[in-house]
Amino acid sequence: MTPDDATYLRATFAAAREAAAAGNMPFGAALVKAGQLRWLARNNQVTSGDCTGHAEVVLVREARAALGADITQGATVYASGEPCAMCAGAMFWAGITRVVYGASTPDIGEALGGPSLPPRCAEVLAQAQPAVQVDGPMLQDEGRAALGLPPR
Repeated sequence: MTPDDATYLRATFAAAREAAAAGNMPFGAALVKAGQLRWLARNNQVTSGDCTGHAEVVLVREARAALGADITQGATVYASGEPCAMCAGAMFWAGITRVVYGASTPDIGEALGGPSLPPRCAEVLAQAQPAVQVDGPMLQDEGRAALGLPPR
């Protein structure tokens, strides 16, 4: 993990807390390209009424709408929690080449319960062509805290 990884992950944890304060699920995501934070998004499932309003999907939609479709090509997405299968697919189709996450899928299950898609992000993207690098969990205790959980 680099110092930049920590900085961008912490931005997603702050976005996750903002999402929760707004009445949404506690998740945030950041888009970084060429070493620069280009977009920050948070989960908006409840407030938008859109069941696909996961932070990573919102990030891809908003960033591409505001900055153009090329903004996601070769970029890194930082996520406060491990992306689900839907989000992993969306990031792949957007051209994201690296995903870094904080809290793990088991952490998310512990915090929120409810329905889950069992495949882990790295499993979903394992055979992707072109390849997508998946790194995490990183700063896991801080990611757990954004979910309202104690440290491990």
